[in-house]
Amino acid sequence: MIKGYQTEILKIYDKLREDEARALKLRKTEISKEYPQIIDLDNKIQKLSLQMAVSVLKSNNGEKTLNNFKEDITDLRIKKCEMLVERGYDPEYLNLHYHCNNCKDTGFISNVKCNCYKQKLIKLYYKNSELENAIKANNFNNFDLDLFSNHKLGDEKFSPRKNMENNLEYILKDYIPNFSKLDINLLFYGNPGSGKTYLSYCISKAILDKGYLVIYKTSDELIKNLRDIRFNNDSALESLLLDCDLLIIDDLGAEHLNEFSITELFNIINKRILTNKKMLISTNLILPGITKQYSERIASRLIGEFKLCKFYSEDIRIKKNLEKNR
Repeated sequence: MIKGYQTEILKIYDKLREDEARALKLRKTEISKEYPQIIDLDNKIQKLSLQMAVSVLKSNNGEKTLNNFKEDITDLRIKKCEMLVERGYDPEYLNLHYHCNNCKDTGFISNVKCNCYKQKLIKLYYKNSELENAIKANNFNNFDLDLFSNHKLGDEKFSPRKNMENNLEYILKDYIPNFSKLDINLLFYGNPGSGKTYLSYCISKAILDKGYLVIYKTSDELIKNLRDIRFNNDSALESLLLDCDLLIIDDLGAEHLNEFSITELFNIINKRILTNKKMLISTNLILPGITKQYSERIASRLIGEFKLCKFYSEDIRIKKNLEKNR
């Protein structure tokens, strides 16, 4: 797990317990003013529970002592619940209310992370991915293959629709289900509006929902981030970019190229390859264009170390906009 996430999640659990402790105190104050006899019962229950623990340790017949105390405590609890219900309150009104009854809002059951821990981690990952709004609409549930033509384009082996079906088959049957096991980077390349960014969003949501951290950056945003890391010593941002489970770099080739951007782009791609951290890079460049625009080292990594997924189609964005305005 990336440094800092466990600390942040434990702070969330601390706040949940602190908020509920305050809420319970207010509920007890309310009942104390209106129905002090119920609070007296509640205090007796707590006192008996403490006495039970001490007596069991001292007793020669711990099981019998325990059962006697349990019987008395159960009778008092039943009476307390009845009195609360008679006055219109929930029977659990004077008990702690947990968001998760399994772990009692600690995040752990013994030493094992609770399911609610994973859900909180996913929420944090969504937040840091900066994708939360984008993937509400751009996801596999809304993927429309009918936008892709069945007619072949030029010398392409498959129609745009069949080509996209092939890409989807690999992503849905191999890549996403086996994400944690595969050591594969993806390069989406092809003409603008052919579905590269949309499919990247879809993959992002699916991987995030599996509990992995996805960071999504346009190539221009990434270069700005790398500049902050280099000149402002932003170690937290560096950790996100280097250690996230999947780094998506969209629209490679649109960034301003200079010696700094080429060097830093190579460094981050190379570091993630060396540490087996997965990447998905999309570009409007064709493969010869990549070798022409970037250094030999970058082109070699992209074409030699990535699974190549070609995209081609009429511009889907234009097509969708025309249909919307009919």
